Amino acid sequence: MKKVAVVLANGFEEIEALTPVDVLRRASITCDMVGLTGLEVEGSHGIKVQADKLFTGDLSAYDMIVLPGGMPGSVHLQNHTGLIAALQAAAKKDTYIAAICAAPIVLEKAGLLADRRYTCYPGQEKTIASGHHVSETVVVDATIVTSRGAGTALAFAYTLVDLIGGDGSSLARSMVYEQ
Repeated sequence: MKKVAVVLANGFEEIEALTPVDVLRRASITCDMVGLTGLEVEGSHGIKVQADKLFTGDLSAYDMIVLPGGMPGSVHLQNHTGLIAALQAAAKKDTYIAAICAAPIVLEKAGLLADRRYTCYPGQEKTIASGHHVSETVVVDATIVTSRGAGTALAFAYTLVDLIGGDGSSLARSMVYEQ
């Protein structure tokens, strides 16, 4: 069975984290919320979430790693050297790595955007020196998946379901999602 980790740092954007968790679990895909520095993690809008697991430096058990955006959550992810190392190791194994909103800054820090198409929160591309920015809702370039922000969280989540082997289109219809 495929497994997904959604990595949470204090200051994460709640919609961008919890929407993928909810949608992946509805698709019967194992999805762990992994707290970067603690099991209780507070989002950028004051919503506290109890993570399922604590980050230990190793994400090798997962087939996909998801990084929600939000500030200062994205900066906390970007500045965590253990997470950067785990992402680099995952990329070498062709593990899917997904980032939404401001979180592509984490992908850049890990050196994962070179020669890749990506999208991010409008204006955030000015802080990203590598890769090729496009203004699409969701961008999949090999094993790197990016999306623009809170309003694109459902489209992002359905794409993740499809990539990991589920049926995002059927799930979207059952959830009355129309794009």
